[in-house]
Amino acid sequence: MNRYPLWKNVLVAVALVLGLLYTLPNFFGEVPAVQVSSVKATIKVDAKLMSRVADVLKTAGIADNGFFADPNSVRVRFADTDTQLRAKDAIEKALNPDPTDATYSVALNLLSASPTWLTGIHALPMYLGLDLRGGVHFLLQVDMKGAITKRLDATAADMRSMLRDKNVRHSGIGREGQTIVVKFRDAETLAKARDAILASQPAAMVGQSGGGLGQKVDLNIAEGGDGGELKLTITLSEAAQKRVQEMAVKQNIGTLHNRINELGVAEPVIQQQGADRIVVQLPGVQDTAKAKDILGRTATLELHMVDDENSANPSVLEAAAKGQPPVGTEYYVERGGRGLLIKKPVMLTGERLTDAQPGFDGQTQEAAVHLTLDSAGSRIFKDLTRDNVGKRMAILLIEKGKGEVVTAPVIRSEIGGGRVQISGRMTTQEANDVALLLRAGSLAAPMEIIEERTIGPSLGAENIKKGFDSTVGGFIAISIFMMAYYLLFGLVSVLALSANMLFLVALLSLLQATLTLPGIAAIALALGMAIDSNVLINERIREELRGGSTPQAAIMAGYERAWATILDSNVTTLIVGVALLIFGSGPVRGFAVVHCLGITTSIFSSVVLSRALVNLIYGRRKKLAALSIGQVWKPGITAN
Repeated sequence: MNRYPLWKNVLVAVALVLGLLYTLPNFFGEVPAVQVSSVKATIKVDAKLMSRVADVLKTAGIADNGFFADPNSVRVRFADTDTQLRAKDAIEKALNPDPTDATYSVALNLLSASPTWLTGIHALPMYLGLDLRGGVHFLLQVDMKGAITKRLDATAADMRSMLRDKNVRHSGIGREGQTIVVKFRDAETLAKARDAILASQPAAMVGQSGGGLGQKVDLNIAEGGDGGELKLTITLSEAAQKRVQEMAVKQNIGTLHNRINELGVAEPVIQQQGADRIVVQLPGVQDTAKAKDILGRTATLELHMVDDENSANPSVLEAAAKGQPPVGTEYYVERGGRGLLIKKPVMLTGERLTDAQPGFDGQTQEAAVHLTLDSAGSRIFKDLTRDNVGKRMAILLIEKGKGEVVTAPVIRSEIGGGRVQISGRMTTQEANDVALLLRAGSLAAPMEIIEERTIGPSLGAENIKKGFDSTVGGFIAISIFMMAYYLLFGLVSVLALSANMLFLVALLSLLQATLTLPGIAAIALALGMAIDSNVLINERIREELRGGSTPQAAIMAGYERAWATILDSNVTTLIVGVALLIFGSGPVRGFAVVHCLGITTSIFSSVVLSRALVNLIYGRRKKLAALSIGQVWKPGITAN
C-alpha cells in the first residue's frame, strides 16, 4: 500500500495553511494612507509622534482606519482619497508650522487593507513594480564639472595641509575655475613645493612605447609667473577626470540607494543610464514632491571652529539671532537652546569619513557616534586639534543645505589616529540615525532632474488585469486537458498545480519581492513547467501498468522512477535562472526571481503534494483493481 508517514502529511498540511495565510493579503487590495517621517536626523519617529498625529486627526474630526509604525515612519490608513487629502493637509499644518523649515515629511501613500491579525504575523502583500502599481520615474543628470570641482577643492585642502607639514611657505592656495593655483615669492620655494606635491601624489607604473616604464600621475603641474609673483597651475589629468566622473556616478547611486532604503521606500529601481545619467523609479509613491524630497535628502558632516569671543557676548548673540552676525560667522542654536557663533571656514568635511558607527562614550556612557577618517582626514584633524587646544570646535550635520549643531566640544588635546567621537545629549536612536545618515554620505556631484514622469495606478491596474487574465486562461486550458486525458490523476495534477500557485504567491509575499510584468510572464511559464512534472509521473505510472504491475506497485514505481528525470530537468533550468539572477538587471532580475521560486515550489507540489493526494485516494485500498488515469494501451496480439 502507498502511505506517507505522519510527519509528511503534517508537513503538507502545514505548508498549505501557511501558503494560504501568506497569499491572503494580496486579495485585500490597498487603501489610501498618509505617511509621516522625519526629515532631520536628530528628530526621531516614536510613540509621541503617533499620539500627536492621532490628536491632530481627532481635533480635525477625521476618522482613520488604523495606525502603523516602524522605525522610520508613522502611517495612517483612511477610507477614501478625500479623507486622505484632508488628513494630509491637517497633519502638515500641525507638524510643520513653518513650511520653509519643515521638521517632518507628510506624504500620500498606499497601504495594504489586510486585517491587523494578518499584518501581525508579517503576512503582507507582495510589492508591485512601477509598471503594475504606478509611481514616479525620474531621470537625473549628474553634474560632471561639479564632481571635478569637488575633487579640486579637496585636493587644494590636502596641499595646504601637506605644504604646512613640509614647512614650505606659499602666498596662497585657491581654485580658479578648473585649476588650482599656488602662489610663491621665489623660485626656490616654488621648486620645493612642486617636488613635494609630485611626491605626495599616488602614481601608477605604465608601459611606454620604448619598452620601459613611465609614471602616470593624476595631476598636471605647470609653472608660470604674473608680474613679480610666481605660481604653480595644477590641473587634473584626463585619466583622473574620467575616473572622478565615473566614481561620482557610482557614489551618487550608492548614496541614493542608502537614503531611499533608510526612508522605507519599497523596492526602488536606481540604475545608471549612459555616462552621466541615473534612472530612479519609486513604485507606489503618489506624491512627486515627496519623491523629490527623498532624492534630495543626503547628509554630510562639517567641522568649524567656534567664535568663542563673540559667542560669550550676549549683545552680539542677540544681534546675530536677529540676522546680523559678525562678519565671517554664522549663527546657530545648540541643542540646549543656547546661541552659538560658528566661523564660516570649513576645517574638515564628511568626505573624509570612511565609517560611522553608533556606540557609547567610554567615560560618560552617553550615546555617541564613532567616526573613522581616511589618512588625509586624520592628518587634517590632528593638525586642527593641535593648533586649537582649549578652543571649541563645532560639528555640524548638513541636510538639504541646512546645518544643525550636533555638538560643540572643547578641544582638550591633540587627537590623532583618525578616530573621532561625537556626542552631546543624544539618545541611542538618534546616534543610530546620525550614523546611518553619515554612512549614506553626500552626493559626489550635484544632480538635476531632467525628466519626470508619473505613472498612474489606472495603467498599472490594466496591466495587472491583462496579466491575470492570461495566467488564468493558461491555467484553465491546462486543467481541461489534464482532466480529460488523465481523469482522476489529471484532477490530482490540477490540484497540485493550484497549490504550486499558492506556494509561489506566498513566497513572493513573504520575501517581499517585487512583481513586474516580466514576473507575471515567469508565473505563466512556471505553470507549464510545473505540469510537465505531473505529466512525467502520470506517463510513468501508465508505463508500469502496461508492463503488468499492480496498481499500487505502479503508483510507487511511477513516482520513484520519474523523480530522477524531474530533478534533472528542474536543476538544469534552475541553473539558467540563477545565471539570469546574477548577471541580469532590472526586468530580467524580476523574471529570474519568480522563475527560480517557481521551480522550487513546482518540485514540492508536483512530487510531494500530488503523492499525498494520490495516497489519500488510493493508499488504503488493499484490493485495487484499476486506476483512473485514462486509457492504458496494453500490448496484445494483432488479429489476422
